[in-house]
Amino acid sequence: MVEEARDAEVEIEAATVADDELVAAFERLIPQLSSSNPPPSRDVLAEIIASDASVLLVARDGGRIVGSLTLVLFRIPTGMRAWIEDVVVDTAARGRGVGRALNEAAVAMADAAGATTVDLTSRPSREAANRLYQRLGFVRRDTNVYRYAM
Repeated sequence: MVEEARDAEVEIEAATVADDELVAAFERLIPQLSSSNPPPSRDVLAEIIASDASVLLVARDGGRIVGSLTLVLFRIPTGMRAWIEDVVVDTAARGRGVGRALNEAAVAMADAAGATTVDLTSRPSREAANRLYQRLGFVRRDTNVYRYAM
């Protein structure tokens, strides 16, 4: 899937190999998303890529990886579900359609897989991301999210 961004052509593709380029991209991108989690190792990236339950999407601008999104697909008794996680766009590429392109590609993949919904969470402090999700048609749910820390 290719989307024309505001001032660049953004290409979205599924990562297929955990090579040096992908590892370096995540070493640059993950600290922009989370200060509490280290970037994934080559082995972890390879595990995500190999999983039948996830698709690791990367966004390229001029051939360089400038963003990423993980789409998780899983079947439960009430149907096929999809979940978007760890959306990150390089600070230098923000505001140019990269996040939109990543999310639209993920939604299209989820639809093609038969998912009836696509869920995601976003911290309220991520104001620009929250505005993007709403512009894309995501609706905030009235639900409680619980976490059990291991």
